[in-house]
Amino acid sequence: MQPFELFVGLRYTRAKRRNHFISFISLVSMLGIALGIAALVTVMSVMNGFEREIRARILGVASHVQILASEGGLADWRRLAAEAKANPQVVAAAPFVAAQGLLSSGSQVRGVFVRGVIPGLEDRVADFGSHMRSGKLADLNPGEFGILLGVDLARALRVQPGDRVTLVAPQGQVTPAGLVPRLKQFRVTGIFSVGHYEYDAGLALVRMEDAQALYRMGETVSGVRLKLADLYEAPRVARELARAVGVDAYVTDWTQQNANYFRAIQIEKRMMFIILTLIIAVAAFNLVSTLVMVVTDKHPDIAILRTLGASPASIMKIFMVQGTLIGVIGTALGVVLGVLLSLNIDVVVPAVERAFDFQILSREVYYISELPSRLEWRDVWTVAAVALGLAFAATIYPSWRAARVNPAEALRYE
Repeated sequence: MQPFELFVGLRYTRAKRRNHFISFISLVSMLGIALGIAALVTVMSVMNGFEREIRARILGVASHVQILASEGGLADWRRLAAEAKANPQVVAAAPFVAAQGLLSSGSQVRGVFVRGVIPGLEDRVADFGSHMRSGKLADLNPGEFGILLGVDLARALRVQPGDRVTLVAPQGQVTPAGLVPRLKQFRVTGIFSVGHYEYDAGLALVRMEDAQALYRMGETVSGVRLKLADLYEAPRVARELARAVGVDAYVTDWTQQNANYFRAIQIEKRMMFIILTLIIAVAAFNLVSTLVMVVTDKHPDIAILRTLGASPASIMKIFMVQGTLIGVIGTALGVVLGVLLSLNIDVVVPAVERAFDFQILSREVYYISELPSRLEWRDVWTVAAVALGLAFAATIYPSWRAARVNPAEALRYE
């Protein structure tokens, strides 16, 4: 047996109304809730995908943990790497030389971040091997002064594999003619593309021994890069290594190196959730006006029900059922539409870009040019619960007004 209030509430929802304007407002409220939920689910999925994509691309060339020399460089990096690998979370270690310089080719000049590496070890902590457009990391041999360039950097310098570029070190050398910069010609041995504009346009890889010679570092290195079995353990491992490392160095992890960026993504995600939830709230509270008009239209029916013995609480439940049902239908439509958009964002966005002839994401600003999406069902259920809660809250006042209808007043002019 259906409860009396549920039966009447569902009947009122299905019945054709004498006032078509009320039906129109009900439809608008339902569609408003659906569109708000669809927008919120889609935006949350895009933000999740954006964060995952940026993290994957950053960590493809960055390291989970770095041990950096405080000053003067690290002299015995092999011992330091062995001590770090004693930690069960550390699966690989690689030394590196970090420096800045200017790369020139013809009339083209670009500032670059130079990283000196040992190919066999670097392949274990970074993911350059799968991002090579031409050449390979193993082509960097000591004494040959080969260089690997990011794809955008190579395009800016207008060079191809086999071409020569000049690397200018910022540290000068004193000669009888005065202070002159140190420079060295390098041969482009390969081009990589990691899909992250900051690295593709500003990173150059050279052999570690060549970097040590150019920057006069002797046998020292700038630091040691570590790869962990679980990247989310990086903060804890970094703290443990900071206590265990016995040299004058400091330890950082990827969450510290990119803290501001990932914090900004989280703040933006929260603000988008709040803003789009307000859109759902506006649509949900349209139910207030809808139900107020329905209550006014149903005054005679309410009065008859009251004279037949229905209590004020029963009248209140009837209209709460009606309003909540509109919210449930709108929420269901919104969830289905939002999930479909989130799962097909790679089809929808290119279609929109072609239709309106513009690019939604610029690589120079957002680092990536494709709009990623990652649907998390926890976000979907959270959005649905918030929408249902707002829809239910919107039914309380009109239902309370319906419960206060005086049967005698309502039937006086009928």
